[in-house]
Amino acid sequence: MGLNTSADAPLPVGQVSRLIGGWIDRLGQVWVEGQITQLSRRPGAGVVFLTLRDPSHDISVSVTCFRQVYEEVADAVTEGARVVVLAKPEWYAPRGQLSLRVTEIRPVGIGELLARLERLKRSLASEGLFALDRKKPLPFLPQLIGLVVGRASAAERDVLENARRRWPAVRFEVRNVAVQGVHAVPQVVRAVQELDARPDVDVIIVARGGGSVEDLLPFSDEELVRAVADARTPVVSAIGHEPDSPLLDLVADLRASTPTDAAKKVVPDVGEELERVDQLRGRGLRALRGLLDREERGLAHALARPVFVHPQRMVETREAELEALLGRSRRTLGHLLDRADSELEHTRARVVALSPAATLERGYAVLQRPDGHVVRAPEEVAAGQVLRARVAAGEFTVEVTRTDSAPDAGTVSEPAPGTAPASAPAPASEAR
Repeated sequence: MGLNTSADAPLPVGQVSRLIGGWIDRLGQVWVEGQITQLSRRPGAGVVFLTLRDPSHDISVSVTCFRQVYEEVADAVTEGARVVVLAKPEWYAPRGQLSLRVTEIRPVGIGELLARLERLKRSLASEGLFALDRKKPLPFLPQLIGLVVGRASAAERDVLENARRRWPAVRFEVRNVAVQGVHAVPQVVRAVQELDARPDVDVIIVARGGGSVEDLLPFSDEELVRAVADARTPVVSAIGHEPDSPLLDLVADLRASTPTDAAKKVVPDVGEELERVDQLRGRGLRALRGLLDREERGLAHALARPVFVHPQRMVETREAELEALLGRSRRTLGHLLDRADSELEHTRARVVALSPAATLERGYAVLQRPDGHVVRAPEEVAAGQVLRARVAAGEFTVEVTRTDSAPDAGTVSEPAPGTAPASAPAPASEAR
């Protein structure tokens, strides 16, 4: 229940401390799990002092127990060990300090640790943190590699030496951290987050040498697993040896069996790449030469065709064909013209033969009245009428002297000047 206090009616420190102690006393005994970070066994003292820490959080609490309680597990419990204790929370009012009075200590066995890890693994897998589609590809040639590793460790030496042996120009940004114990998880998480925040870091390697299951527990911590899952930079896990499989291996973008294997998978070998470049260059040259040879053969085959060997032959052939066509057209046109000329001459001869001029040429004359009408019968004219006579060589005038039908020859008047005398026989009428 809350206390009714005010600035005018405050509670003394001692009363507050006693109230806190009373509330804690009502808590009773509890089972607590943690990792022993400090262990103090003073000679001759009947009490052992420990510090119990939560490996996943920066929280610790003081623990006291009687020596005989600790001696029962002294062979299995040391600093860094995980334990489960049955304790009664106690409040030391004079100093305002909380501690746990332990009456039983149980080391956490390997089987129990593995069972807890399996449950955590299933829980994280159900969230999709280990899904393959979340894996990010590693860059082909990283310019700067972030390395999270123990200080002056064999893992650090293996990664650096093997990477620089494979690619001498590679650069590293190293973060030395605790890789086991109570400080491992927060330090590794902080190092990963710092390297992930740098845009020039292309890939992050978290490396550690082999060890027991307890030694590798920090790399199965849920906080570290989530930090790696949230990282934007590809993360490579190189923890322990081949049989070791912390949860970090499952969430990382690439798992390496050893730190040396991590260096080989992250950094390409310059010798192999140069050899590959030479092979590709050779393949390219062979492909180009093959293409050129094929095109040259095709060109030679095309040039060997008659149209290219004797290009004028086609023109000559077409010229001969054109001349033949011209000759045929000329002959055909000549035949047509000759036939037309012959037909024209024949028609002309017929026309000439049938024309009045031809009749006049034979000595006949045409008599016309002054109005131009041709005289065809004697009764069409009268005596004394002047007619115009047309002959082949010209025309002249005549006068009718008689209009009977006797066949006497009439007299013809003198022809007009410039006209030839008529040689045609006189018509039935007589003219003078």
